[in-house]
Amino acid sequence: MAFALRKRGPKAFERAADGSMTLIEHVRELRNRLFRASLAIMIGFGFGIWLAKPVRILLSKPYCDLPQARFVDGKCEFVQLGPADLFLLNLKIGLWVGLIIAAPIWLYQLWAFIAPGLHRHERRYAYAFTALAAPLFAAGAVLAFFVTAKGLEFLMNVSGDDISTTLEVTRYISFVTNLILLFGVAFEFPLIVLMLNFVGIASAKRLLSWWRVAIFVFFAFSAVVTPTPDPFGMTALAICLSALYFAAVGVAFINDRRRGRGKEIYAGIDDDEVSPLEFDADPVVAGQRVDSTAPIGVPDPIAPPAPIERRYDDMT
Repeated sequence: MAFALRKRGPKAFERAADGSMTLIEHVRELRNRLFRASLAIMIGFGFGIWLAKPVRILLSKPYCDLPQARFVDGKCEFVQLGPADLFLLNLKIGLWVGLIIAAPIWLYQLWAFIAPGLHRHERRYAYAFTALAAPLFAAGAVLAFFVTAKGLEFLMNVSGDDISTTLEVTRYISFVTNLILLFGVAFEFPLIVLMLNFVGIASAKRLLSWWRVAIFVFFAFSAVVTPTPDPFGMTALAICLSALYFAAVGVAFINDRRRGRGKEIYAGIDDDEVSPLEFDADPVVAGQRVDSTAPIGVPDPIAPPAPIERRYDDMT
């Protein structure tokens, strides 16, 4: 048998006795998944470098549409402080675009590595949450794009007419992309609310009772994380988060009704009524009598020992 295993190769020794994967095989699978995901990202990065300039022009549109924007020969102009700043910026934009283009592949590789360890209902929940996460992030990114335009208009008007403002290209692109990422991640908050309800931690009624605290937290969070000091971006983000929160609570009510939560299972039962026991115990009956057949002079092992007679002076 050992010769047969050596003939099949060293992998046969690493296979567990119950047919499951060993730690070495998990590491090998992780390595293969990471290699495929990295290869897909590198291919997407190549397309991202090709699309870097159009994406940079698209991100520059909120500033270029303002009347305070600086134009040279009919083109919107930014400032480059270092000789390699624009080149590094194009590489960064290409990497972002590559991650988006290759997202179906590297997300599938991640899911293929995690899915075997999940139950069927957990996989179903993962599909639903993934299907909701992508459009929510996209909605937050679109809102951030419009908030950027309004915020820049406010900031450019604060400087006044006696000051000429020219934006540095890397800092401007970082400002826009950070705002897009921030709004996109903030729009994933309803998924956390739904997760609390689906796993049974918080019911829909409890979530609805927290609406005052939730709205206050949304406005405080928006005031802190929004980079522009104007009230437009803060209010837009807080209102959208509040609307998404109430939408998530509505879905939670539907889920509770589907699962039968919130019903009064003790309706019609008095407070002092004893609850029935589902456990049916077996009746206790007397056992059979055991007759001792031990000979005389031999103590019976079943019978209890006879009491020992003692005199009063035995205690001294």
